[in-house]
Parts: sequence; structure tokens; C-alpha cells
Amino acid sequence: QVQLVESGGGLVQAGGSLRLSCTASGRTFGTYAMGWFRQAPGKVREFVAAVTWSGGNTYYADSVKGRFTISRDNAKNTVYLQMKTLAPEDTAVYYCAVSYGPGLPTPGHQYSYWGQGTQVTVSS
Repeated sequence: QVQLVESGGGLVQAGGSLRLSCTASGRTFGTYAMGWFRQAPGKVREFVAAVTWSGGNTYYADSVKGRFTISRDNAKNTVYLQMKTLAPEDTAVYYCAVSYGPGLPTPGHQYSYWGQGTQVTVSS
């Protein structure tokens, strides 16, 4: 089993920034991509960003491209999501996840392990 713990969420004004972190522990064998997803109240969970094991390849949802940056530090088993120019529509619970599949998957079902989530609230 792999355990994921997110942190860094909170309340921020529109235009502000936050950095989320997610640390993996447990049976983190091999190489794996990591992703961030979010779910707003009353909406389905959506893909936000993903990064390969090496960190050399990333992929973003169009809604966050240019504002969010995903990165990882394998020595710390941690993935980050730097969020800038936040808007009220970014308000959601943000989840990190691990995928042992190829590439940078966007569907949630291709991720094997999930964190509990961290709340991000952007006020207008």
C-alpha cells in the first residue's frame, strides 16, 4: 500500500498563490507518475496536472495551464503544485494520486492510490 498525505491548502484571495505538497510513503516501489485532481462542490472530479517519475514531462488541464506548475522531489517522495493567479473557480478539494501506468494519464481510474485531499478556497 501507498499512503499519500496532502498539505498546503487554505483560504486565499483571488489573484493570490498557494503551494500544495503531497508526500508518499509505504510501498512506493518502482517508478510512478503523480497527478493532482480537484473536485468542487456538486461537480465531478477533474484532472489538474501530472508529472512523470523523472519530472521531465508534465501535462496540465487547459483551465490551469500557465498558472499552475507541478514538480516533484523523489528524494522526498513529494510532489508539489504551485498555484498562482488563483480564481474563485479554483475552489475545490485537491487530491494527489499515484499512477504506475505509462505516460501521464488524465483519467482518475488510471491512478492506483489517492490522498485524502486538501481544501483550497479562493475568495473573490
